[in-house]
Amino acid sequence: MKPMIKKHWQKHALSLVAICFIFGLMNTSSNPMIIRQPDSLKAFTAYLNERIPALMSRYNIPGASIALVRGGKLVWSNAYGYANLEERRPMTVHSVCRAESISKSVTAWGVMKLVEQGFVELDAPVQRYLRHWKLPDSEFDEQTVTVRMLLSASAGMPLGEIGKAVEYVPQSEMPSLQDYLTREARLIQKPGDGYLYSNVGFNLLELLVEEVTGLDFAEYMENEVLRPLGMNASSFAWDESFGSLIPNGHELNGAPVHPYVYPTKASGGLFTSVEDIARFISSGMTGRYYASYGVLSQDSLRQMHIPQVKVSGVYRFVAESYGFGYFIETLPSGQKAIWHGGQGHGWMTHFHSVPETGDGIVILTNSQRSWPFIADLLFEWMRWNKFGSIKFEKIIYATAASWIFIGLVTLLSLTLTFNLVRDIANGMLKFAPFVTDASHVRLFKVATGMSITAFLGWRISQPYLFETSIFPTSAGWAGLALLALSVVLIVSAVFSRGQ
Repeated sequence: MKPMIKKHWQKHALSLVAICFIFGLMNTSSNPMIIRQPDSLKAFTAYLNERIPALMSRYNIPGASIALVRGGKLVWSNAYGYANLEERRPMTVHSVCRAESISKSVTAWGVMKLVEQGFVELDAPVQRYLRHWKLPDSEFDEQTVTVRMLLSASAGMPLGEIGKAVEYVPQSEMPSLQDYLTREARLIQKPGDGYLYSNVGFNLLELLVEEVTGLDFAEYMENEVLRPLGMNASSFAWDESFGSLIPNGHELNGAPVHPYVYPTKASGGLFTSVEDIARFISSGMTGRYYASYGVLSQDSLRQMHIPQVKVSGVYRFVAESYGFGYFIETLPSGQKAIWHGGQGHGWMTHFHSVPETGDGIVILTNSQRSWPFIADLLFEWMRWNKFGSIKFEKIIYATAASWIFIGLVTLLSLTLTFNLVRDIANGMLKFAPFVTDASHVRLFKVATGMSITAFLGWRISQPYLFETSIFPTSAGWAGLALLALSVVLIVSAVFSRGQ
């Protein structure tokens, strides 16, 4: 082969390989827009029965249960995959799952029930109702924390401990609610000064409920909210009768997570089934689809759906505002969507509802790899209902962008490696780590390579990172691509042009 032709071929071969790599990765990412979707409920659910197992396989999700609400009624539910992989026990619509932060929406109903009955005022300081416990001192005025602020995640309370630090074997000894709050409920932001997602804030509402009613929180919620709404498979307390109905959760790497409980209940302690959450969102419809279950009036429901605070941080990418226990977004069609998701150790859950039209969807999964899966299903559901796009779709496009990033980093690494090997083979580069030739360029390469390596080391050492849940598949590949780039940069820095 002639030298010029050979050089030309080598140059474009690398580009071709990289381009093929990028498009190959993009092909494995979500691309729902190319699929034609049916219109009727029967056809759509048949479509879901094909689509969902394919998505579960793509994202390596063991089990999922899905429910649809139309006209304010539960009209369809189904389950897929496994509740327990080791036993090959299937997931069913009766499986009792961890709702995680969907619990906040249900808890908000319990608090609003007390507001309706006149036992609690939304704009009263929460300390007024806490006779046996006092908010810990902080640099901010604890007396300005109101019930409204706690319901709308604007009280300035921290997120609180998450993960294994607050997980306990069912029926084992745990810290009391008061002990937990004494440790966690310290203000980190001026009350009312903006949105701050907080488990602690809702767990403080749990104590409010117990102080006002004199009942255990789980007992109050069962009597006043869950049973009246027909949520007979749900409980905020561990029940031995759950038995084999509870699936294992699964970590990002697929490791099983056995059933656990928190020392608190209001922010993430609900055990429930997919059909019970469908009944819950059915009960929250307004207008022509409102039905009284003796829990909350339509006025109270509408008040809960009013934006109280503009969301900030990462949440601003998937929602506009927060009401009382609900994220809120105005759809292109003009209707208001309310929703909440949940994420815990081994679990991801979500519901979306449009109260004005009586439509809703529930997605429960026993895997922490489920955000792209949930985003795909929401995209399909929104398109089926002709609601237009939602902010949650950004996860789909971000996933595609992450694969493009991986492809570009891989292309850069391949190009640098090819050039390095070629120049060494041609005698243009010599191993000379200590010479001063082009020292600033070589120092830049070493510094960049070491910085990337240090970042990856820090990333691996973290018990949980937000982006790994958003990009459960591509995050690992991105790490490998960056590691390869750092190695190439450092190795190339120890070679110098021959004199």
